Amino acid sequence: MKIIDKKSCLGVIVGTRGFFNPILCGSARKELLASLDALSIDYVIAPEDATPHGAVETIEHARLYARLFRENAERIDGVLVILPNFGDELGIVQTLDLAKLGVPVMVQACNDDVDKVDVFSRRDAFCGKISVCNNLYQYGIPITDTTLHTCDIKSPEFQNDLKRFAAICRTVKGLSCARIGAIGARPAAFQTVRYSEKILQAHGITVVPVDLSEIFAAAAKYDDDAQLVKEKLAEIKAYGNIPARIPSEQILRQTKFSVAVNDWMARNECVASAIQCWTSMQDNYGCASCLTMSMMGENSMPSACEVDVTGAVSMYALLLASGNPPGFLDWNNNYGSEENKCVNTHCSNFPKGFMGITPEIADLDILGETLGRENCFGAVKGHVASGPMTYFRISTDDPRGKIKSYLGQGKFTDDPFNMDGGIAVCKVPELRKLLAHICQNGFEHHVAMVRGQVADILEESIGKYLGWDLFHNR
Repeated sequence: MKIIDKKSCLGVIVGTRGFFNPILCGSARKELLASLDALSIDYVIAPEDATPHGAVETIEHARLYARLFRENAERIDGVLVILPNFGDELGIVQTLDLAKLGVPVMVQACNDDVDKVDVFSRRDAFCGKISVCNNLYQYGIPITDTTLHTCDIKSPEFQNDLKRFAAICRTVKGLSCARIGAIGARPAAFQTVRYSEKILQAHGITVVPVDLSEIFAAAAKYDDDAQLVKEKLAEIKAYGNIPARIPSEQILRQTKFSVAVNDWMARNECVASAIQCWTSMQDNYGCASCLTMSMMGENSMPSACEVDVTGAVSMYALLLASGNPPGFLDWNNNYGSEENKCVNTHCSNFPKGFMGITPEIADLDILGETLGRENCFGAVKGHVASGPMTYFRISTDDPRGKIKSYLGQGKFTDDPFNMDGGIAVCKVPELRKLLAHICQNGFEHHVAMVRGQVADILEESIGKYLGWDLFHNR
């Protein structure tokens, strides 16, 4: 199973300007590289002796660094510019313009010490940063700012900036080349999940379809005692609590489906999927797909219900931004008369890391009543544990030829709600405004959620670098 690679790689530019003390560049460079090593962030930078003091100033330096960055283009997720002194704006912008990486850029400037502003010690990076950013704007290169206008490289604020920027870079790169599996046809009753494959492809997102019958056929070929089947069966039994009433043949059927889906995902290099979870699954194979989807999500390969492909992209974006397994839910019920509280549910396919508890694994409730519970084993059930969360949703707006999205933060609560399946009682600030936006702009009833608050990372990634329409509900 492929696990998300949380390690990012940054191209690093140390800027300098001749009539400021260049010795400051050498010490800043060493501090920065030590910080990146400590945070497990990889980097591409020329050897220190390749340019005076290991910094970039002239067009010659710019060409050297641009060539180095192009040679490592597949590795580089973003570029970090640090200014130990004023910095040469042309050297920096020419490096980026010649390299043409099209990745996120962050600009940092070092603090002056108020007692060290003599001609040999002053930095003036406070001013130099404005000049560098002005040039980047002229060249159409967007930037990510640091929390403070100037900061020490070793400061907690900049260490957090580095972690945040690495997550932004990972999110932008991951979404720009994602391969999404569309396993089966969407349920005929759900026109709401229609989407434009061509619009997604225009943004680098490839949809890989497969007929559900091909997965069924592959599952049927596995022997009960095959090693892959035995390993997956053991994994399933350890994943949650399975009631004793569930027949072993139902668990085995689910196991083989999981092995077949995992194999198809790996062969097609898909990072996320959307599955036709009803009713062909139950009628033609005899189990639910939820458990398979939940376990893939727990292993950093999120899976959305009802062939909601843009929902799967939404889940993958949350995974990239947070590193945590996301869930896929319906905006489902009001919670009494409480204005900013609602209930989000699904049957469900929630990963157990998303739920925050060890779930029960049993049969579907509503579908089980009509399709037969003997055909519906695999639902992952439980009340999602309390804690902060981020919600996100993208959709293709076909008439406008765009990707649109909305984003916000809230929290899961411990409030009771006596409903079967996967239940999340949510407190969402400005909920009425959000629901009005969803209804007025034709969004689906599905939403992706993740534990933790990463709205700032997604806002920067989606709105600034990917250029998708974004409504941030606050």
